[in-house]
Amino acid sequence: MGRFNSALAAAVAVAVVGFTATASKAEAEVSIDIGAEPACPYGYYDYAPYACAPSGYYGPEWFTGGVFVGAGPWFHGPADFHGHVDNRFDVHRGYRGPLPNRGDHPDPSRHFDHFRGNEMRDGRGHAGGGRR
Repeated sequence: MGRFNSALAAAVAVAVVGFTATASKAEAEVSIDIGAEPACPYGYYDYAPYACAPSGYYGPEWFTGGVFVGAGPWFHGPADFHGHVDNRFDVHRGYRGPLPNRGDHPDPSRHFDHFRGNEMRDGRGHAGGGRR
């Protein structure tokens, strides 16, 4: 009986080692539902939690026919896109001014006549590059 228990224990150990070796090689499929694109009057920041950006953060090249081309996971501009932003309006850089809420409508008196961009971004959360 002792030899049988030893053989059974060895077989179980080999099976466990074999299973864990193949289990670590398995590819995991990850699907994250980030929800709908934020409805912000002047665009939204390109990082979570994707808060609405204030008027003046994005330059005019970020809008086509008055519609924001998106940023982060909802970016729908061209692959080689780079546009100006004014990072003084970025909360990660210390901006503490007013922010619009999702669903707010744009103020028609705000336009790009005095935009002063100081950084290029690609729409996917990367600074730099592009044409100045």
